[in-house]
Amino acid sequence: MDDIVRQALAKWPNVPSCTGWLMLDRRGNWRMRDEAAQASGAPGTPIRHEALLGFINRNYDADERGQWFFQNGPQRVYVELGYTPWAVRLSADAKGTLALQDQAGGAFEPAAVFVDEEGGVLFADHAARPRVAVLHDHDLEIFSDHATLADDSLSGEFRWNNQIVLPLQALRRAEVAARFGFVPSPAANV
Repeated sequence: MDDIVRQALAKWPNVPSCTGWLMLDRRGNWRMRDEAAQASGAPGTPIRHEALLGFINRNYDADERGQWFFQNGPQRVYVELGYTPWAVRLSADAKGTLALQDQAGGAFEPAAVFVDEEGGVLFADHAARPRVAVLHDHDLEIFSDHATLADDSLSGEFRWNNQIVLPLQALRRAEVAARFGFVPSPAANV
């Protein structure tokens, strides 16, 4: 968390939280959702300002209930999640070494791989506070180059760096939030 945010929290500790105005879509894009977008269920307008994106990413966290938020100075802005709290991009260098990077630019080291019934790929990491991330759909080809799928397309294995083989585990999309302990729509809890 930025020092300026900590200072604002200390100065104004009782600023009400807001919900519905910020979304992280399943491709890792931050989106502003005005009242019209919220009313229609639209994802909202992508945020493109690099400094603002950096500020959001540095001040992104979860509360004890699994609701993800952006701490905007003294105000907590709860985030609507398009799927998971994290989205990752998969890349391979010229030597075939794979890398996963989350939407905030951080490295993501996979400990487990899941496939949902819609063909979405999710990774869970080794972090002290484990995270789950959906793979950006533009990276499915790279993923398939390093995966072996069974006939059902919901099982198989993924070959990660250093010959690490991670089994593909089937997981229903409707079960992801409960399994990984996050709230996809804090606005629905208001």
